[in-house]
Amino acid sequence: MTTPRPGGRIPYLGISGLMLGIVLGALDGTIVGTALPTIAGELGGLDRLSWVVTAYLLTTAVTTPLWGKAGDLLGRKGAYLTAVGVFLAGSVLSGLAQTMDQLIAFRALQGAGAGGLMVGAFALIGTLVAPEDSPKVQAVTGVMLPVAFAGGPLLGGLLTDHLDWRWAFYVNVPVGVAALLIVSLALTVRTPRVKARVDWAGALLLTTGVLALTLLASRAGGPGSGAALAAVAAVSLAWFVRVELRAEEPVIPPRLFRGRNFTLAQVLSLLVGAGMLAALNYLPQYLQFARGQSSTASGLLLLPLMLGMVAAQLASGRLITRTGRYRAHPVAGGALMTAGALLLLLLEPDTPTAVASALTLVMGTGMGLLLQSTTLITLYGAEPRDLGAASGTVTLVRTLGGSLGVAVLGAVFTARLGGADPGLTPERAAALPGPARDAVRAAVTDGVHGVLLGAAALAALAFAAAWLVREIPLGRREGAGAATEAAAASADPRPADPPRPRPA
Repeated sequence: MTTPRPGGRIPYLGISGLMLGIVLGALDGTIVGTALPTIAGELGGLDRLSWVVTAYLLTTAVTTPLWGKAGDLLGRKGAYLTAVGVFLAGSVLSGLAQTMDQLIAFRALQGAGAGGLMVGAFALIGTLVAPEDSPKVQAVTGVMLPVAFAGGPLLGGLLTDHLDWRWAFYVNVPVGVAALLIVSLALTVRTPRVKARVDWAGALLLTTGVLALTLLASRAGGPGSGAALAAVAAVSLAWFVRVELRAEEPVIPPRLFRGRNFTLAQVLSLLVGAGMLAALNYLPQYLQFARGQSSTASGLLLLPLMLGMVAAQLASGRLITRTGRYRAHPVAGGALMTAGALLLLLLEPDTPTAVASALTLVMGTGMGLLLQSTTLITLYGAEPRDLGAASGTVTLVRTLGGSLGVAVLGAVFTARLGGADPGLTPERAAALPGPARDAVRAAVTDGVHGVLLGAAALAALAFAAAWLVREIPLGRREGAGAATEAAAASADPRPADPPRPRPA
């Protein structure tokens, strides 16, 4: 049995298997972006392009808290291995998809597995690693996650150009199998199982409400369907709030939102998640259709955005830790993300490729500041017993924001294409006669401008909301007394959550 002991050896081999799962979850959120134009052209579903991303994000978000409960009920190691298995099944089936509808369905299955990768890995690391050794493991995670996130678009482009877009999914198989073998053979974990109640009603209502909102945004509905979807979304989400207030083990504990800063951090996470995922998935459309770049080149051209985001996250985390002050970070992040999205409106079909790439840096820097600061505000705004729930909530909210953002702004992109051929690929577009090729380039550029305007509006809302954040010294929480009394009134039989993580 491997248990955390002061001064004991860290089980590096077993933790490396957990890290592989974390990398898979991070990588697959961005690896598909540069392959999407080729996928849509081959499967003939340009009008449903956003759902390849949305289906994955939606099921990832709603299953994340359920996997956490599964770990309590079935054991954390078993839950993690099951999540990896589901993720690999979805990956293989996605690679084998012959129609856009099949791909969307299999991506949803893949996302359901991805929901358990990070939550399961971090739960196991918290069990295996002694508190005094956790900074060493967190340092490795802090390096691997940004690298995986930044490398996703480039790896997706390389696989699409030199093998086939299906390898963007097949590449998960050897990594996932390695994770399964390492964790199965190298880790012996015995975690206490508790009689945790799964909030099935809350999970179902949340899924129904968000799915209805997503459908409403992406379809814009036919006659009468928009009102019906809006009604379903409103009723489901209102009922969800009511169920969460009464549930013993809610999907999202309502007590977390007693603090003003925590609530604002979730609003900011929703907004930055929506703008970030939309930009990452639609900027490659411009680079490949309007600029004639390959999938690999479009991944390389997004590197300034990704590197700006990673650098801002690392710098922000260190500054907040050193100074204890954080309010300026989301304010600056909102301002830079807004300015960056507006700067990208300068993109035209004939914009030099180097200029187009450099323009993404400002937006990426703003995203990084928002991502890091909202995570830290969330963690420092929660009671110690709620750290796991708080971390899960910010991840869920950010992923839901990405799902809705890709759907809403994807609908804007599709509407601006003006009935373009759903089977069009960048290669076919480049082979069109001059006037037709120019029309496609102009239409795609206009569609991406619509996405960027939407991202700018979301970032402006984040900028405005960030001004409402209060500068509270780290380690002190709003309403700590009330929250402590509430915690004592409903004692949690589970083991204490792992120590609050340090910023990357």
